[in-house]
Amino acid sequence: MKVDTNPMQRAHGAPRCTAKSKRTGLPCNNPAVRGWMVCRMHGAGVGHGSGKANPAYKHGMRSREAEDSRRAVNELTRMARALKQLTGSIG
Repeated sequence: MKVDTNPMQRAHGAPRCTAKSKRTGLPCNNPAVRGWMVCRMHGAGVGHGSGKANPAYKHGMRSREAEDSRRAVNELTRMARALKQLTGSIG
C-alpha cells in the first residue's frame, strides 16, 4: 500500500445498499453490510430465529423437519405404487 493512498478509498468503494426511500424513491446509498444487500438501517443482520424461537411459530406442521419427512413419505409411496404396478403387470 502506498503511503499517499487514502485509507477511506476502500470504504468509498464498498457495495451500496439496494433499498429505496419511500419518500423520494432514491436509493439509500449507505454501505451495505458484508454479506447482505442492504445497510444496517434497512434490516441487515436482523430477523427472528427459526422454530419455536420465532414469534410467528404456531404448530410446526410447516417446519423444515415436517416438510422433509412429508417429502420422504411421498417418495416412498410413489416408489411402492410403481413397484406394485410393475409386479402386477408381470404376473
